Amino acid sequence: MKNTSIALFSVLFLLVIGLYVIHFSGNKSHVSGKSSAGNGGENSELSIAYIKVDSLAVNYDFAQEMHDSFVKQQEAFTKEYGEKRSRFESQAADFQEKLQRGGFLSQERAMQERDRLMGEEQQITKLDQELSTKLAQIQADNNKQLLDSIMNYVKIYNKDKKFKYIFNSAEILVGDEAYNITKEILVGLNARYSKSRLK
Repeated sequence: MKNTSIALFSVLFLLVIGLYVIHFSGNKSHVSGKSSAGNGGENSELSIAYIKVDSLAVNYDFAQEMHDSFVKQQEAFTKEYGEKRSRFESQAADFQEKLQRGGFLSQERAMQERDRLMGEEQQITKLDQELSTKLAQIQADNNKQLLDSIMNYVKIYNKDKKFKYIFNSAEILVGDEAYNITKEILVGLNARYSKSRLK
C-alpha cells in the first residue's frame, strides 16, 4: 500500500490553505485601521499582514493531533493490508510447491485452487485501493477541518485588527517581519483549542 508521508500531508494542507487565505485576503470590504504589526501603528490606506502557513501547520496543536490520529489510522490500514498480503503470498507459495511435486489429486483440483488464489489476490488489490481511498478521504476531511478552524479564527482576529489584506507567506518572496502575524495567530489558535478541550 502506498505510504502517505507527513511531507505530502503538509504540502496538500499548505496548497489548500493558501487558496483559502488568498480568497480571504481578496475581500476588499475591510475597513482600514491601525495595524498592530505595522511600523508606528499609523493609519494607512493599505493595512496588510501575512501568515507563515507552514509554521501554523507544524505548531498548531489541533493540526498535530489530527496528524497523529491520521498516522495511527494509516498504520492500522497498512497492518491490515500487510497481514492479508503476507497470508496470500504464503498460500501462493504453498500452491506452487504442491503443484510442482504433483500434490493435487487432479488437474481440475489444481485449477480450482489456482482460481481461488487469483480471486483472493483480486480482493487484496481491491482492499489496497479501498484503504488508499479511505486515507485520502480522511486527509481531505482533516485538511478541511483545519482550514475551517484557521479561517474562522483569522476572521475573528481581523475584526479588531482591520487588516485589508492577510496573505499566505508562501506567495511572498520578501516580507517585513513587522507584518508577520503568525505568532499571534498561532497563540490564539492554540489557546482557543486548549479551551475547547476543557469543555
